Amino acid sequence: MNYRYRSWVLLLVSCLIVAAGCRSAAFVAGAVVRQGASPYGSHGRLGLWRYEGLDSDMPPRIRPGTYATATRGVPFLDPTSLGPHSYRFNWAERNGIVYTCRGGHIDIAHVRKAADCTGYLAALTLEHLRKGETRFQCRLIEPSLYFVTLTPPPEWDRLGDVERERIARDVSRELAQYVAFTSLTWHEFLTWFGYQPRPHKSEFPSAFSWEDTYSNLLGVHVAGAALEGESGVFSEVLTAVLDQRLQELGGLPARVGKPATRTMDGTWYTRGWFSTKVWERNFDLGLDDGYVTPTLIPAVPGCDAADPLPLAVPTLDSLARFGFSAKVEIEGRVWELKKIRKALAVEGCPPVERLDPVVHYPPLIDYLRHANEEMLRDHRQRIVQSVPCP
Repeated sequence: MNYRYRSWVLLLVSCLIVAAGCRSAAFVAGAVVRQGASPYGSHGRLGLWRYEGLDSDMPPRIRPGTYATATRGVPFLDPTSLGPHSYRFNWAERNGIVYTCRGGHIDIAHVRKAADCTGYLAALTLEHLRKGETRFQCRLIEPSLYFVTLTPPPEWDRLGDVERERIARDVSRELAQYVAFTSLTWHEFLTWFGYQPRPHKSEFPSAFSWEDTYSNLLGVHVAGAALEGESGVFSEVLTAVLDQRLQELGGLPARVGKPATRTMDGTWYTRGWFSTKVWERNFDLGLDDGYVTPTLIPAVPGCDAADPLPLAVPTLDSLARFGFSAKVEIEGRVWELKKIRKALAVEGCPPVERLDPVVHYPPLIDYLRHANEEMLRDHRQRIVQSVPCP
């Protein structure tokens, strides 16, 4: 069966499943259509300036995350049984929560999504540099667009092909890490202000929840290591790197991680019959020291008072090592942008058409911190009022 025919068959199957009411199965089928094997082979159309296993024409598939709570439907996993990572769909890949001594809760779906976004953006940037294009735009999961402007060194066009490709790979990798983390953080902002990828389900409870940012950043780091080594197919190398990083973080088996998480019920989150409320957030974007520090459960068996392991936040300044500079802007293209602009106005920022993460993320985080403090204060007051008098 040729590629085009197979894609149409899978798309038809997904539509039939939607009609039958099985949304999750249709989601899987759609992912297969989107991520099916390329008809051009593993080396792409030209076979030049490529990352093995990545295609600049094929954006990453969607991977829904989960709450890091010991509640119904949340799978806790052993760090040694995650299955192979796959940029395209693979039944053997497993997603859920792994608790680690030095990184806290790790949402594996977020790690994989961040890694694939990084890989895709690296392949996309490398392709544009191959073509001599230093201005381009891209879109990931949300409708928002990211506008990238690269400024190469003056001698760029005089370099030999081998040297240019070597530098282009370094630049594409580091720029991809920055844009990926920027886009995943933008998703957290959007969901805080009401953006819902799935209309029937609010994602506000998971906006900047205590594990999200660190999990995203871990995925960016893992992808960077896989791209830098470039010793094989992206997904295969990433599988090995992720296993190694989870070991370094002190990954615990599910039989330890889930009971430890249950001790935070009522403090970090509250279980309900039909929903979960999240109270613990992590607004750390490394704006003060350049690192994101994870949130750890105190006194977890087997961790022996392990210290948290902060992760460095990617910046555009790193491109200066290769003689490059860059500017990245966001064009919202979502209804929630109106609320975001109002929040920025409250923080004293003048209105602009496109947002600059370097300029606008710090005041947005300040706004969210203040809003969260008010919500927590109201929550504590309701608890006090609900306690009966002795």
